[in-house]
Amino acid sequence: MPAKVRDVLKALVDITGGRVVICTEDLFSGRNPFVVMKSSNIPGKSVMEIPGLVFGDLEAKVNKIAVVMTLTESCIELAAATGVDLIVAHHPVADAANSGGVTLKNYLGLYGISIIELHEAFHGLHPGISYIHGHRAFRVDIKYGGIPGNILYVGKVLEGIKTLGDILDRLNKMMDMEREMKFSECERILYGCSDISDSVTAVQGEILVGTPETRVSTVLHIFPHTGFTPEHLEMAKKEHPEADTVLATISRSRKDSDLVAKAKELGLSFICGNCHSMEIFENGLPLAYAIKSYLPEDIKIVIFREKITSIPVEHIGSSSIKEYAAYIAENYLIRKRGDEG
Repeated sequence: MPAKVRDVLKALVDITGGRVVICTEDLFSGRNPFVVMKSSNIPGKSVMEIPGLVFGDLEAKVNKIAVVMTLTESCIELAAATGVDLIVAHHPVADAANSGGVTLKNYLGLYGISIIELHEAFHGLHPGISYIHGHRAFRVDIKYGGIPGNILYVGKVLEGIKTLGDILDRLNKMMDMEREMKFSECERILYGCSDISDSVTAVQGEILVGTPETRVSTVLHIFPHTGFTPEHLEMAKKEHPEADTVLATISRSRKDSDLVAKAKELGLSFICGNCHSMEIFENGLPLAYAIKSYLPEDIKIVIFREKITSIPVEHIGSSSIKEYAAYIAENYLIRKRGDEG
């Protein structure tokens, strides 16, 4: 029997321990705590997280699955071009926002692609993020301070990790940063421009308070973009007075931020680890391995990796496309003085 979207969803129910939505009643009943609204109170921009099937047919056949962090129109086009039937996205999916400004129904329906999202339903299931950064969490709170998604891990460093420098060395090895740097250098050479950066190599691990030789034992592992505040840090330090280090991952704090200032005040070191563009290794890759174990061997699973490149405008594109851009800008987009009337 060929695998179907229903089989993948069933596997995810098992993988997440029942956190996935399997019926529409779960959306509004309050029975599933992982169905949550996310909002910055910007009018019209809130989104409901729905861990489960967002679009598609449960009975649709599945031959190839793509695991991604964030759905974009580039993902949809790559999926269509390479025979992907189902995309499993970590981050929540919003109509038009994740599909090139058009409706999900029209875009995904055009190519016969189904989409499943997980996000908060996947968080806290495994110790991967702490393991990658060299500690073992003995406390995991995915709604610290009562805020859904505000994550705090507290952990003891693994054997062999004694300093902040050891954490950075471990990260560079696990993320294969030496090869990533070679890729980046090749791109600079091909473009003939040294001022090119990318989202993988530009945001590497960094020590904000302390030195590579600073000792580390107990870690307060935080995610600044989830709403973790200096007040939360002070509370966490009171709850765990033995903590000596703040580890910020997925997002990071600026050196002059209030969060870093609070760490200094509390006598804590502060180190930034992996950024969001590397989360595919932490969450996406283990998820792909897990899904594969539930499905027939002939089902192919691929990883869609995110890597954004920054290129100075004068260096991007062929000479003809540069001429095109200049022509369009000059003749259609730039308002001349005196034209306002």
